[in-house]
Amino acid sequence: MIVDFEGELFRWQARTDAWYFVALPEPLSLDVREVPRLGRGFGSVPVQASIGGSSWRTSIFPDAERGTYVLPIKRAVREAEAISEGDAVPVHLDVLDG
Repeated sequence: MIVDFEGELFRWQARTDAWYFVALPEPLSLDVREVPRLGRGFGSVPVQASIGGSSWRTSIFPDAERGTYVLPIKRAVREAEAISEGDAVPVHLDVLDG
């Protein structure tokens, strides 16, 4: 499943670290949930993500608070693409069979 969407970069504060994510749209999250796959840690789903000229492999994770999957955006990508909290981020996502 290959999709393009735009989402707002948000910060999630853990105990000592801050993590940054973009939430997938609700309809897309529902489509991802419907695909049968083997269980993985924390309900994660492997993906190939691209933002601008940056591309990387990671996983999306279910976020019970939002009711959607969220894509973690690592610091190297945020810096390379000059994005920060609150920015609208265009994402190209290839959801892998994993």
